[in-house]
Amino acid sequence: MDLLIKDAIIIAPETAHHHKKVSVRIVNGNIAEINENIAAEGMEILTLPDLHISSGWMDSSVSLGEPGFEERETLSNGLDTAAKSGFTHIALQPNTQPVVDNQTLVSFVKNKAFDKATTLLPIGAFSKQQQGEDLAEMYDMKNAGAIAFGDYKKSIANANLLKIGLQYTQDFDATVIAYCNDASIKGKGVVHEGEVSTRLGLKGIPTLAEEVVLARNLFLLEYTGGKLHIPTISSAKSVSLIREAKNKGLQVSCSVAVHQLVLTDEVLEEFDTRYKVNPPIRNEFHRQALIEGVLDGTIDCITSDHQPLDIEHKKMEFDLAKDGTIGLESAFGTLLTVLPLDVVIEKLTAAKKIFLNTPEDLFEINKPACITLFTPHGESIFTKENIYSKSKNSAFLNQKMKGKVYGIINNGILNLK
Repeated sequence: MDLLIKDAIIIAPETAHHHKKVSVRIVNGNIAEINENIAAEGMEILTLPDLHISSGWMDSSVSLGEPGFEERETLSNGLDTAAKSGFTHIALQPNTQPVVDNQTLVSFVKNKAFDKATTLLPIGAFSKQQQGEDLAEMYDMKNAGAIAFGDYKKSIANANLLKIGLQYTQDFDATVIAYCNDASIKGKGVVHEGEVSTRLGLKGIPTLAEEVVLARNLFLLEYTGGKLHIPTISSAKSVSLIREAKNKGLQVSCSVAVHQLVLTDEVLEEFDTRYKVNPPIRNEFHRQALIEGVLDGTIDCITSDHQPLDIEHKKMEFDLAKDGTIGLESAFGTLLTVLPLDVVIEKLTAAKKIFLNTPEDLFEINKPACITLFTPHGESIFTKENIYSKSKNSAFLNQKMKGKVYGIINNGILNLK
């Protein structure tokens, strides 16, 4: 690839180029020059309206379906969707059939993505078959390319298993992902427990279901040491618990889903199952606490928590519909409606530091070009025409969005919309 990105504003807070308009020359997939004026002779030139660029974004929680649920999404189309949505890296959840709980399946999903612009990073299951009874083959999966280990949307009920897992993974410097939800407290709840659930007659899920497990997991981390990532927190108390743990010096990180930052349970008035997610969309009090957690650094990264579901599992009675929304395509545009641009970029790149131990801003000469291209300006309404996923279960249909993603440069490939 010999390409000149012409007249782009760089958003990279840790570099001298931050908020400056420059041109970037890419030769053989590597950054060769960054300057205000670069001769374009003999090179392909890329110019786009109001072009901004940043270090490539990473989504820390993406489900695709393949193997086993190809009717929901394939790896090939899912990776193309991620690229068109601005993500150079996605962490793939193990909730497939069969479950990604061994090195063979880790190798399988990685090999399916070898020629794509977006880099696929498998998350291996924490327990065999995600059943919470026996540890999966984590060391072998790490050697095959797994970046972390967790059971998707399944809380580790057995405290001793989590304790052993945190101790064991320290031997090979791995991160454990521990979703927090007490099934006995959640019961048959389907939405946030509060005024809206009472008015609509829907069974509620109290924030306590998340917080009591989170508190236990943080106690275990303090006892064992190791690295723990808490995905998709949703309550004010969860933010304060993680803030306290970080102040103690524990190696804990966390994420929040885009829909938790943008939506509130008021959207449930029409009983639309697109808004049925896990954890549930909560009220304005918790949304504001999550925003504060993002702004003060307690929440490390933001995820789309992309989960494609076919219409047979989503367009049905609210109590019976499966939890989940797609979110790759809408992540950037919806986040800009509630957060400043620099914060959005920081939180969309931070997962690389957590899971790959690489800097959040990587614009260095002779380094591989890993770049997201976008504009933060302009407004639009998100419609089905903006969805590239096979599944269409988006919680953001008809929502106002700001900005636009143009595509990515990664792995020596330019992928534009």
